[in-house]
Amino acid sequence: MWKCPNCGREFQHQEQSHYCNRPTESIEAYIEAQDEKLQPRLREVYALIRQVLPEAKEKISWQMPTFWQGRNLIHFAAFKKHIGLFPGGEATGVFADKLKDYKTSKGGIQLPNDKPLPVELIVEIAKWCGVNNRL
Repeated sequence: MWKCPNCGREFQHQEQSHYCNRPTESIEAYIEAQDEKLQPRLREVYALIRQVLPEAKEKISWQMPTFWQGRNLIHFAAFKKHIGLFPGGEATGVFADKLKDYKTSKGGIQLPNDKPLPVELIVEIAKWCGVNNRL
């Protein structure tokens, strides 16, 4: 067992990634709290979604940067080996053909940190979320 020196939580894996310093005030604070190497990628994802969803409210929900308009539209988050994009379960089905090169789960897409960001795909998914994830 490994105990995080910051929050005191215990984990099975040494230096397991977790959110013990949970920024809750802004997406920028969330990005600033991440590994410096990931910050440019996170800022790019943030800027792409912001550009597509300019009227959506920004918040931290489920401990992730979130764009909200009546309900959560789309989330993203930093992980050790990827950036997670969370457009919801229906979106991963709608975009299944375009997501063949990515690991997906119900509602989540892993964008590996060792590959370029799929800018056009992120924009397309964010647009879809802006239309389909609203109330």
